[in-house]
Amino acid sequence: MNPEILIKNGRVIDPANGIDKKCDVLIIGDKIADIGKIKKPAQKVIDATGKLVTPGLIDIHVHFREPGDEEEETIASGSAAAVAAGFTSVVCMPNTNPPIENETDVEYIHRKARQARKTHVYTMGTMTKNREGTELAEMGFMAEAGAVGFTDDGRGVQDPAVMQRALKYADMFNVVIAQHCQDNAFAGNGVMNSGYYSTILGLPGIDPLAEEAMLWRDIQLIRKIRPGRIRYHAQHISTAGSVELIRAAQKDSLPITCEVTPHHLLLTEECCAEYDTNYKVNPPLRSAKDIEALKEAVREGLVDALVTDHAPHLQSEKELEFLTAPFGIASLECALALFVKALIEPGILDWPALIKLMTEKPAKIIGVDKGTLGVGKQADVTIIDPKNEYEIDVRKFRSKSGNCPYHGWKVTGKVERTIVGGEIRFEA
Repeated sequence: MNPEILIKNGRVIDPANGIDKKCDVLIIGDKIADIGKIKKPAQKVIDATGKLVTPGLIDIHVHFREPGDEEEETIASGSAAAVAAGFTSVVCMPNTNPPIENETDVEYIHRKARQARKTHVYTMGTMTKNREGTELAEMGFMAEAGAVGFTDDGRGVQDPAVMQRALKYADMFNVVIAQHCQDNAFAGNGVMNSGYYSTILGLPGIDPLAEEAMLWRDIQLIRKIRPGRIRYHAQHISTAGSVELIRAAQKDSLPITCEVTPHHLLLTEECCAEYDTNYKVNPPLRSAKDIEALKEAVREGLVDALVTDHAPHLQSEKELEFLTAPFGIASLECALALFVKALIEPGILDWPALIKLMTEKPAKIIGVDKGTLGVGKQADVTIIDPKNEYEIDVRKFRSKSGNCPYHGWKVTGKVERTIVGGEIRFEA
């Protein structure tokens, strides 16, 4: 039995219950027992004066590389990085080697997560077998095994008829379909954003139309199907055109959500000018105009989740030339501070609005009973020092990989403690 924990004098922010006030939180066993001014003694008391006490943060888009690429990341190392970053729940993408495409694969992820005993690890399954976009994977069996959604992340489903079938199947099982919006006819063999910089650097570009064309197509499919429980999630949107499409779709009350990453809010295509492969991501870094559109979308409430798209790679792989190096940034452990820099410091969001996009709303997207400090709910809690200034040092990452362009950045906002199921799993 976990010891009773009393968190005293913190600023408790629980957007799901409309709470933003200085008070105490009592945890008994693995549940939230009380919130308010609490006189009851507890076995462990944490003084959270000057700190934020929030529901455990949730990242619905990470790559933990297991099975197949355990030298880059494992569920154990990724989970250790997650709790250090304040994330009490994460969702692994299925583009592993082999991919997560049946119930045995889903159960394997869950078993490895239980063994790691750090954060709650959920997984999505592939939409199609081997992510080839031609034949649907065993979605029903995976949903029964606990998959929280389906995606061929890293690849968009090119065939609209296959995508339509996937949406209909997902509706039957009431799980989310998450799409990596990329039409390969427009993307080709591109490695960065198509435009001025790709031209002067002599690198093949990925046109914004690659993202926007597939997103537009999927919106038309949803309009046609329009069943009761369909849930469509656009992953890591990156262009101003995508924002316009999401805005129109949400105005028409279509069941569409979307997410953004820190790199698409902070970095532009200009960062690629030195051929540093730590800036090579998919979708690629876009223009300053796209960044402004994404920030405005966050301000408006069009964006439903802030995610990392944590994509660890070996240093030896990232040392390849720009054309052949893999896409991806490992940013799990500095994610909170990066969102503070991108959204709170410029005044786009306040703390309650930021926490909502990292707790309550992502929990709803994947359909789990998380993201709240409600009495009786599982005690997943993150304690944050909002004024702690520090320098990002990839050498201190718990992740196995350090392919991160933010090394040396001075940032503000650090996780002090992470409590998962009533147990302290991380202390700074």
